[in-house]
Amino acid sequence: MHTNKVEICGVNTSQLPVLTNEEMKVLFSRMHAGDKSAREEFIQGNLRLVLSVIQRFNNRGEHIDDLFQVGCIGLIKAIDNFDVTQNVRFSTYAVPMIIGEIRRYLRDNNSIRVSRSLRDTAYKALQARDQLINKHSREPTVSEIAEALNIPREDVVFALDAIQDPISLFEPIYHDGGDAIFVMDQVSDDKNQDEAWLEGIALKEAMKKLNDREKLILTMRFFDGRTQMEVAEEIGISQAQVSRLEKTALNHMRKYI
Repeated sequence: MHTNKVEICGVNTSQLPVLTNEEMKVLFSRMHAGDKSAREEFIQGNLRLVLSVIQRFNNRGEHIDDLFQVGCIGLIKAIDNFDVTQNVRFSTYAVPMIIGEIRRYLRDNNSIRVSRSLRDTAYKALQARDQLINKHSREPTVSEIAEALNIPREDVVFALDAIQDPISLFEPIYHDGGDAIFVMDQVSDDKNQDEAWLEGIALKEAMKKLNDREKLILTMRFFDGRTQMEVAEEIGISQAQVSRLEKTALNHMRKYI
């Protein structure tokens, strides 16, 4: 996806207008009076907002024209549902709506399959979320969404988690002009913790107390991921013998860990 493209869906992005808050208020008044040209002018004046939002999704492999069109649908929904009587900037209300529309599009085109019932619950939760945003002009809590749907909070969390888009460990989450901080920088690695390191040493020392056959069986079982039947066929003994030797070896190791 090339974010430096000047023309998107036939729109020259370098020539898009930018509306002031006062101009938006005037256009809203004209729209409510039935002026269709004011609606078109308002949409054109906020296309840069759509452009700024789709930059967040530039690593998803989607064509920028498709994301722009979907973002425009979110923009139009925001215009149709925005309450001018609330003391909220239009951009503050519109950005979550645009993001939500793009995420729905990405989920519908996601190769990861989620059960129909779970997906239905998630979509109902998203619809309830949009309705609550429109009603209160703020992001609702999970508990509020669950209450609106009359289902347990845990069901909402589980459903929304199930349709979340996969995220790359190399996706930047912060950039201050210097080196970017990526998702992988915020993920802890238990393997590098001192406790895991000490456990590894204790395990190796305990393994030294076993005879060669016991070492071979535990290595094949727990390091190579073999089944007892596979181990039995490999070393030429019965599965019952493998089970007995494995149990004996583990009990012996526990004395040294």
